[in-house]
Amino acid sequence: MALDLVIKNADIQTASDRFTADIGVKDEVIVEIGRDLDAAGAKVIDATGMRVVPGGIDVHTHLDMPFMGALTADDFKTGTEGAAAGGTTCLVDFAIQAPGESLQTGVDNWHKKADGKSVIDYGFHLIITDLPESRVPEMDAIVEQGIPSFKLFMAYKGALMSEDDAIFRAMRQSAKNGGMVSLHCENGHTVELMVKEALENGNTSPEWHALTRPLACEAEATNRGIALAEMAGSPLYVVHLTAEEALDAVRRAKRKGLPVIAETCPQYLYLSHEDYQREGFEGAKFVMSPPLRPKGNERALWSGLNDGTISTVATDHCSFCFELRDGSKMGKVLGKDDFSKIPNGAPGIENRMQLMWDAVEKGKITPSKFVELTATNPAKIFGLYGKKGTIAIGFDADITIIDPSTKYTISAKTHHMNVDYNPYEGREVECTIKEVFMRGHHMVENGKLSSKLPKGQFIKRAKYGKTLDSKTLEPALV
Repeated sequence: MALDLVIKNADIQTASDRFTADIGVKDEVIVEIGRDLDAAGAKVIDATGMRVVPGGIDVHTHLDMPFMGALTADDFKTGTEGAAAGGTTCLVDFAIQAPGESLQTGVDNWHKKADGKSVIDYGFHLIITDLPESRVPEMDAIVEQGIPSFKLFMAYKGALMSEDDAIFRAMRQSAKNGGMVSLHCENGHTVELMVKEALENGNTSPEWHALTRPLACEAEATNRGIALAEMAGSPLYVVHLTAEEALDAVRRAKRKGLPVIAETCPQYLYLSHEDYQREGFEGAKFVMSPPLRPKGNERALWSGLNDGTISTVATDHCSFCFELRDGSKMGKVLGKDDFSKIPNGAPGIENRMQLMWDAVEKGKITPSKFVELTATNPAKIFGLYGKKGTIAIGFDADITIIDPSTKYTISAKTHHMNVDYNPYEGREVECTIKEVFMRGHHMVENGKLSSKLPKGQFIKRAKYGKTLDSKTLEPALV
């Protein structure tokens, strides 16, 4: 069999093994792994001295999203170009059902945004903002379309927030149809009150975004969300967990045997509340929800990653420009005189893999844990396994080659995201993303984004606890 691509001398790292072999690719799929593969007629990449890992899967992104009077700087073209440059070959973005719309309308709108623009493979979750009892059956049709995950917000009162009864309805239906609910866990009622009081007292700077969303605000909502899921008999995915107290809630749930899964993001591992105290309005660059936490809190998150309490690292990529661009005021500047009007979110889709491999080089996590957090667990949890998430025969040839001997400095001047700042500006990481393949298509060549990028495909995902070939996963794997 003539191969299309052969990666020679690959130091392959999966979530469970490390070994050296050649990787043979045919028709976008890995078809051979072994020594001295016949490369006649194939494109050949020599990976000597590199580390070869599965292409990253980012299961928490917001592309082409309107929010708080602004629009994210990255659409599905620029956002996925940044993802590819950083070694991520698949993402799951959040479609949004607007109040009054059917669930299907929200999905249809996001298909229009992504189709023909994304350069990597993608799937969707659906954000539900309006779920009366009459609309609950609509969830079943969305699951059958390969979108078996729904997100509801316990925060952003008056905009995205759902009350407990709607969350409980969604959870009970997910327990029936094979879906899964994810929750943004902050107490929106208390946030609204604290924000109102802060502004009345003349506190308008970006730091007050964090001061009005304390750790206990997240912990309370996380505990409540877990209780709702337990009553509903449904799995729960806690997005962007930040607080040690919230982590403790997830740990207790896991000890009880509840199917509760947690995610965190690089910003909560590498940045801190001190970034809100930068001069002038600079702190607005770090306004996101939940907010950055005091220094020292990150130690609990690293511990949670290593002991398995936290299962994934995603980005919550939600990029709003800092300065005005082309006369537009659709950015952080909207909150210049009122922190509550700063669009919440920050970029990160391009830097996740670099930052997490830097953690490997610094001994914070093992190489196998890196793969588990950035590719394998996301694939297993969100119904992509069998096609994505590891380097194995029969899987898509989504492969990232990391050069651990060459340092890289993160900067807005060199990133590919369509946003005018980078929250990790000037940070040096102990690696470079050298080569990236998505279904065997060469996306990054010798550290540079290719000028000929493929079209990403929408991936229909399997129901919770299933792989794409319909085999049931063992509970320990999710």
